[in-house]
Amino acid sequence: MEQIDILSLEKSALADAVAQMGEKSFRAGQIYDWLHVKRVRDFSEMSNLSAQFREELSRKFCVKHLKIKKRLVSSIDNTVKYLYELPDGEAVECVLMEYKHGNSLCISSQVGCKMGCKFCASTVAGWVRNLEPSEMLLQIYETERDSGRHVDSIVMMGIGEPLDNFDNVVKFLEILNAGGEGMSLRHLSLSTCGVVDKIYKLAELKLGVTLSVSLHAATDEKRGEIMPINHKYDLKTLMTACDDYFKATGRRISFEYSLIEGVNDTEQSAEELIKLIGKRNCHVNLIPINEIKEREFKKSRFVERFKKRLTDAGINATVRRTLGADINAACGQLRRDSENFPDN
Repeated sequence: MEQIDILSLEKSALADAVAQMGEKSFRAGQIYDWLHVKRVRDFSEMSNLSAQFREELSRKFCVKHLKIKKRLVSSIDNTVKYLYELPDGEAVECVLMEYKHGNSLCISSQVGCKMGCKFCASTVAGWVRNLEPSEMLLQIYETERDSGRHVDSIVMMGIGEPLDNFDNVVKFLEILNAGGEGMSLRHLSLSTCGVVDKIYKLAELKLGVTLSVSLHAATDEKRGEIMPINHKYDLKTLMTACDDYFKATGRRISFEYSLIEGVNDTEQSAEELIKLIGKRNCHVNLIPINEIKEREFKKSRFVERFKKRLTDAGINATVRRTLGADINAACGQLRRDSENFPDN
């Protein structure tokens, strides 16, 4: 019989499983505490449970682990990039970043990505599978364990498209919100390239998550050239979904805009973006693109000029700090090159 991944169970599902084993309901709370507060790695460590019950748990369930395959530490700004090996031997990345307001962790939601955005390293290595809720949680748990630093906020902007793994991501969010430290989902930002039908499903749940929409161009023609998703959901459809998300949740949308030399960083591109955004209550996060060897796209030299044009038009725009530049901290790069790295 295949063992159940216990870290992927929400509290209610764990309570049902414990009840089916003939145990009292409070046992589920004890197990949850061991897993998500004390974060033990084996049932044998759950000392307030009987030896017989622990043995039954170990037969029915498994506690997954992640192995640090590679760890890179920036000498510039204390950014730490992890390549984690999953139980099946696949690998994903996450990045721990230090800000004045606390530590932020960028996590992955899939092994690879299907979306095919032309400038992104994550899609180059191809899509393999979705991550389980446990494998998203463990990126947080293992990073805190290894680094000794508390994660104050989470960004789902690593490898993969979170809304393409919708059910597992929602379970992950529910476990995180109800977990040991009960992180408020207002401290979590979910990045999407614009999977519109799932934006509406997420809005219905009213989880308080901040939605970061990868825009990267303000006309259908230009966006379609670099982001295939635009052929399915054009900009009018996407922007309507963003407006509806804001109405349903009260959470301001953040638009991500990676500046590519000669592609979307011109004065005309700025004017197109200003027209698209209009009077929306939103934030524009300008990102100096990370150059990858498989693409000819170059980092824009006109980031500050572009930002000034937006702010002069009354749009709230900032430039994302480039963290971990000396360790290639952009998502997808370490996984892509992992075959060239020896294990720790």
